[in-house]
Amino acid sequence: MFTQRQWSPYLAGALTGIVIIASVLIAGQYFGASTSFVRAAGMVEKLFSPERVAQMDYYVRVAPRMDWQWFFVLGILLGSFAAAKAGGTFKWQAVPDMWRARFGNTPVKRAVTAFAGGAVAMFGARMADG
Repeated sequence: MFTQRQWSPYLAGALTGIVIIASVLIAGQYFGASTSFVRAAGMVEKLFSPERVAQMDYYVRVAPRMDWQWFFVLGILLGSFAAAKAGGTFKWQAVPDMWRARFGNTPVKRAVTAFAGGAVAMFGARMADG
């Protein structure tokens, strides 16, 4: 399963813990991702209906803008790409093998499952305040 070129999950977990501690010490905040998705949705909605976004209570408190968390999520995307390329494990694949084995080749079934899982995860993250 793991090749010699892949990172140890223990090392990656330890480094993540160090980053969490450093973010609290340096920025005074835990790093997170859920708010950045909500802000991104607000930025997209603002393109079509800025007056509606200006009236929404949530977006008055949490302005739809690019902040450090938004760039953190972008860094996750770019960092995972760089790690996969450096580790020799990157490949273009529309459907991961595990998903194909579990849900088959039907795009609708995979899309519904992915959407439901994402909705549950986002709901839990928002309930836990990020």
